[in-house]
Amino acid sequence: MDRVSEVLFGLIMVLTFTCTLAVATATNIEVRTMLIGALGCNLAWGIIDGGVYLLARLNERGRAMLTWRAVRDAANVEAAQRSVADALPPVMTTILDPPQLELIRQRLHQLPEPAPPSLTKDDWLGAVGLCLLSFLSTFPVVIPFLLFEDARLALRVSNAVAIAMLFLCGFILGRYAGFRPISMGLAVVALGSAMVAVAIVLGG
Repeated sequence: MDRVSEVLFGLIMVLTFTCTLAVATATNIEVRTMLIGALGCNLAWGIIDGGVYLLARLNERGRAMLTWRAVRDAANVEAAQRSVADALPPVMTTILDPPQLELIRQRLHQLPEPAPPSLTKDDWLGAVGLCLLSFLSTFPVVIPFLLFEDARLALRVSNAVAIAMLFLCGFILGRYAGFRPISMGLAVVALGSAMVAVAIVLGG
């Protein structure tokens, strides 16, 4: 899901850029401008997304530490159990009774205090992976600008490739999430197109 979402974001970003530039430059579209702009746009987005991923990892570990401290420093057992329940997914809290929550509380209470939140090697590799995924997802959309000298034709082919990729992302998402793959593919195409249109109307 994370990988599909990253590709979707990358596609929407590059579509927003190419379509906005096409509207802004009207009949004077340059292939080189489109090519450099599309690649630069998604490289920048990939770097930003990698940074956000690192912040999310720090936040996740920080929240885990706060939960542990809330359980440790609770005024009574009931308050500690509420802290445990609040940290669990809602579906889990519906099937856990107080003795089970108490067992979790006791196990947490026995743990040593966690180390301050920090980033690991895997976190940095994950951020680099997200950046590359966002950047590389641009290439199928950019290839037409390398093959055609006519920028208008290249733009039409590029948009067609992007739409096909949006459909594929939706298809994969549908299979993963239990929806009808074709219907989800069409829905993602419609949603992505609408988001691009809104971005262009609001100034790109």
